Amino acid sequence: MKPLLIVDGYNVIGAWRDAERFQWSLDECRDRLMHQLEDYSGYAGEEVVLVFDGYQSDRKIRTEETHGSLTLVFTCHGETADSYIERLVAQTPKYRSVRVATSDGLEQSQVLATGAMRMTSRELLRELKQQRTTGLEAHQHQSLGRKQNLAGRLPKDTLQVLEKLRRG
Repeated sequence: MKPLLIVDGYNVIGAWRDAERFQWSLDECRDRLMHQLEDYSGYAGEEVVLVFDGYQSDRKIRTEETHGSLTLVFTCHGETADSYIERLVAQTPKYRSVRVATSDGLEQSQVLATGAMRMTSRELLRELKQQRTTGLEAHQHQSLGRKQNLAGRLPKDTLQVLEKLRRG
């Protein structure tokens, strides 16, 4: 079973310095965070649940959308992201590795009390950036390695024929 990462979306956006520096709108912040977490889940092999608080919204029902290994949740009116996260952690089997990313101190205490691991929003943002850099480097290295390996496996006369064809 894949490890589970649960993210308090608005908490992370609030700690995201790039969002403030580049003055992204709230919609753009949500989209960017969702896409980064989708990439992260692919690289890290974790299931990710991204929760946005609908406590003060007009939403009559909670919505959940699945995007690969990422589940996007918008809670309904009157339901906080914290309560949803606490319930999800409590319902997750004890043998499954669970981490919760939030900067809310009370939420972190609740998470630790239920046996999950906690991380701050800044720690998550740092991990996302590091994983993306590492993944891109590995992908580039793999691509370069494949190019060199193909030429290295072909006989010289075949390479010469291919080069003549290429040059016309």
